Amino acid sequence: MRSLKVRDYMSTKLVTFTPNLNVVEAMKQILEHGITAAPVVDETNQLVGILSEVDLMSVVIQDSYYNEPIGIVGDYMQAPVDTVAPDLDIYTLAERFIREHRRRFPVVHEGKLVGQVSRRDVLVAAVDYKDQ
Repeated sequence: MRSLKVRDYMSTKLVTFTPNLNVVEAMKQILEHGITAAPVVDETNQLVGILSEVDLMSVVIQDSYYNEPIGIVGDYMQAPVDTVAPDLDIYTLAERFIREHRRRFPVVHEGKLVGQVSRRDVLVAAVDYKDQ
């Protein structure tokens, strides 16, 4: 039987940001890639945060109401970040998605970002399992 582990269904080609990236550049990349959030990593690929469209709403408010200088990703990202391990089974992950109302989780192995898994990935795993 095929393995139903996160590692088998996670995305590994991710758009990532660094904490010192200009937040407007991050906003442009989110729009360009059609994504709703991206992991934030340091120079050793350690996950240090996540930046989402919701986080970027603060940039819009700050710019329009307060006319303050717009900062860097590290000023707006959410940290710490809830993660999952690559060897987590898909069924446990599905329960976690339901319980925590998340869209995605970064996948971390030995402290390093190795991928991202979404609710859609769980559905793909379920279809693969039923098609066996």
